[in-house]
Amino acid sequence: MSLTSETSMWYDKPAQNWNEALPIGNGRLGGMVFGTVEQEKIQFNEDTVWYGGPRDRNNPDALQNLPLIRQLLFEGRLKEAHRLSETAFSGTPRSQRHYLTAGDFCIQVDHPEGELTDYRRELDLDKAMVVTTYQYGGVAFRREVFCSYPDQVMVIRLQADRPGALSLVSRFERKKGKHMDASHRHGDDTIIMSNDCGGKDGLTYSAAAKAITASGSVRVIGEHLLVDQADEVVFILAAASTFRVNDPEQHCCKLLEQASARDYSVLRDDHTTDYQKLFHRVKLGLGDSSKGDCSALPANERLERVQAGDDDAGLYTLYFHFGRYLLISCSRPGSLPANLQGIWNDSMSPPWDSKYTININIQMNYWPAESCNLAECHEPLFELLERMRDNGRITAQKMYGCRGFVAHHNTDIWADTAPQDIYPPATQWVMGGAWLALHLWEHYRFNPDPEFLKRAYETMKESALFFTDFLVESPEGYLVTNPSVSPENRYKLPNGESGTLCYGPSMDTQILTELFDACIQASQELGLDEDARQEWMETLKQMPKMKIGRHGQLQEWLEDYEEKDPGHRHISHLFALHPGTTISPDAAPDLAEAARITLQRRLANGGGHTGWSRAWIINFWARLLDGEEAYEHTKQLLAKSTLPNLFDNHPPFQIDGNFGGTAGIAEMLIQSHLDHVRLLPALPAAWPDGNVQGLRARGGFRIDMKWNGGCLTEAVVISEKGQKCRLYTEQPVRVVNAQGKEVPVERRGSITEITAQKGEVYTIIPAKVDAVIS
Repeated sequence: MSLTSETSMWYDKPAQNWNEALPIGNGRLGGMVFGTVEQEKIQFNEDTVWYGGPRDRNNPDALQNLPLIRQLLFEGRLKEAHRLSETAFSGTPRSQRHYLTAGDFCIQVDHPEGELTDYRRELDLDKAMVVTTYQYGGVAFRREVFCSYPDQVMVIRLQADRPGALSLVSRFERKKGKHMDASHRHGDDTIIMSNDCGGKDGLTYSAAAKAITASGSVRVIGEHLLVDQADEVVFILAAASTFRVNDPEQHCCKLLEQASARDYSVLRDDHTTDYQKLFHRVKLGLGDSSKGDCSALPANERLERVQAGDDDAGLYTLYFHFGRYLLISCSRPGSLPANLQGIWNDSMSPPWDSKYTININIQMNYWPAESCNLAECHEPLFELLERMRDNGRITAQKMYGCRGFVAHHNTDIWADTAPQDIYPPATQWVMGGAWLALHLWEHYRFNPDPEFLKRAYETMKESALFFTDFLVESPEGYLVTNPSVSPENRYKLPNGESGTLCYGPSMDTQILTELFDACIQASQELGLDEDARQEWMETLKQMPKMKIGRHGQLQEWLEDYEEKDPGHRHISHLFALHPGTTISPDAAPDLAEAARITLQRRLANGGGHTGWSRAWIINFWARLLDGEEAYEHTKQLLAKSTLPNLFDNHPPFQIDGNFGGTAGIAEMLIQSHLDHVRLLPALPAAWPDGNVQGLRARGGFRIDMKWNGGCLTEAVVISEKGQKCRLYTEQPVRVVNAQGKEVPVERRGSITEITAQKGEVYTIIPAKVDAVIS
């Protein structure tokens, strides 16, 4: 028996549309490779190509109307509150900036007479490269495309096995030329496209492509780059905007000059080595390939089989690795963070502006960063948050008269923190910055570094400071947020009226509980701010507690309202279950059962119909220790919300489901959000045998595991920080160090405590396995 562990997704025909093209990226520069035979098309993006410049959109009338809208909500005068919110608490203007496509690079290939045979298009996740091969008229053609992080360029190589068989014409395109400002030559082997992103104080950008060949000829005619009678040609493509450099065209030419001075093999090997340092950290094997190895089938056919009700063990490992690949490809140090589409967008006006929606979606993008051993990929989000802090101070003061910083439910390239849209179910929500600040705390929990905590604490504390000022006493005597919403749901009043605005919704309280708790712990560890710590502790005591409603569900609002849409895609009031920590079957079984009922009610009414929502549901069930439900919804994510190129389908494409699904698989295998590490907490029966290497646990631990027959057979814990390791195991275990010596442990109930030494490796052997061995 062999376990499936797949890192290749392949197709037997070219992409017919964008949802079938294959993604590449280096964080800053990305592309979608179509693999079309006659004309290769690579739609490309640069992460800073956004419309417009920075603005102050803070509504100048918000502060003076804040007491009134609070009074209206406390008195239940909903219609008046909604009208006031839409005028005084929306942004001015209403919308933030949006992401744009950079363009297309098109390569028209002249083929010999004959027929097309042996076509194969493949995304090699192990090498981060798209490879297209085929035969035409008896000539074998091969294309390789990748985006290099070390060289910051896209590299495209075309080869033919008959001397002089490659003749082609290439050019830049951008939405059929309607959005291209200028295209010109640079010498005899390079073409350059330059464009204005549009809008007041907007950016400009350039893209440049250079052709290199050892045989044949290269020339520029008009805006076309031509290659004649070559054996092989290498294109190097660069793009840049004025967001980072003063002269994008000059910068692109410099990148091309540096990259073209090196052989293709060196560019490729440096790219692969750099990428594999991240990708190879985690390996996963699931299921028994002897019971149906589908790797010989194209990825789209495998997906169709799952959609028809069949199973495919290898497709789960492929999907997991694809998610890690995407995060490496669209979020690297120095880039902007992954937006709603990662980095891949072919539209001038993309869905939801392809920006940063921070009431769940962008946070979900980074759920796998820590557990799946890609902590560096988290850094761009932290950098954006630091820029948001500057703007958020202005928003906090101008709109609410509060100290600290605040952000609403969206942001953009300029770190805008004012409200987005005039959309009652979402706009007036002040928790976006607080949720993002918790990502700093999560990074620290996985990587306990006092120097990082000092930096993170200032941001966390400043978010908490806003709420210290913003919270107001409700008629019930609680400290609550007001005004607010429960994203993005509506409730029904007994008189039939529906509403969105409210005070003290459950999600707000849950986020603030996590934030204040994190600030308390951080201040204790750093020995700072004792007075603030006491204030946070007092505030926590005055906030509402979670309540169980009439159906046995966890209440979404302070009152036990009925939902307007009981199958709504947002399940925000289960934040405390995931990604929060205050609901768990062991520590809070009554709340965990209420969370279970909440999920069942949502699903019974059509919930999980968007990809990202289904991904969140996987994580919920994993936290409830229900492996069968978590597995079922992983299967449903593939069957109902995944496009042929394995991109997540909201619909349309939205990348958060990919990242949430990857994180959910990791959550089924290891959990460490409480005060211990739990191995195989939600292992489904469909994965009775398996192994994983390199997952991370909070406390600075790397974990390798093997299991057989649904039971753990061995685990290896690598301690990176020397913190105490508390393992939850159903039966006693033996612990052996790297020298083969047994390590003394303390066993309290189901918890085994190991006094771990920094850099030490510990092998965990369950008692049942040990008995068999002896």
